[in-house]
Amino acid sequence: MALTDLPLFLSTVFIGFFAILNPIGNTPVFLSMVGEGDKRIIKKVAFKSVAVAFTIIAIFSLFGHLIFRLFNITLPAFQIAGGIIVFFIGYDLLQGKAAGAHKAKDKSAASSYSDLAVSPLGIPLLAGPGTITTAMNFVGQGESFLNTIFIVLVFGLVCVITYVMFILSKKIADRFRPSIIRTVSRIMGLILAVIAVQMLINGIFNVIKEYPY
Repeated sequence: MALTDLPLFLSTVFIGFFAILNPIGNTPVFLSMVGEGDKRIIKKVAFKSVAVAFTIIAIFSLFGHLIFRLFNITLPAFQIAGGIIVFFIGYDLLQGKAAGAHKAKDKSAASSYSDLAVSPLGIPLLAGPGTITTAMNFVGQGESFLNTIFIVLVFGLVCVITYVMFILSKKIADRFRPSIIRTVSRIMGLILAVIAVQMLINGIFNVIKEYPY
């Protein structure tokens, strides 16, 4: 990838990760699950949830191709399947629903706030199938290990933004109307739907290129 194309690529990566993590839309979900805790608990749960998400995405970004080879999975197949998954996540958000792959369990299902940070907040609320698919798609577009490092760093930046929004969730809930949050979630859904279509196009094109006859 040319150096001049890097800013545009990283901007696309940032927008894609921001849309799939949807920190604005997920902040009310986070608040509903840990809002009864004090500030220390909220910060602890917020940090642990984004740390879990970052670790999972970093592993798949850096070693995803090894995992693919282990299970004999091709990148085009992952792009097509992932595009379908991400499209339905975006579609759910456009309809004003909680995305199917991002639905959180009731907090009574977790034995403690610490468990809650891992599941369902870390997995699958933040690092769900859609997030993993999006990361792998971006890695597949890159041409060097350095680009993969940049992708992981950009995801880390989005995680930091998500963490800040989570710890400020009570203040955000007081300042913004629910209609504004729903509108932002729908915009994120539209962006995800477009990304998903592009992933499908890339996957189909790669299949045609790999198997021309």
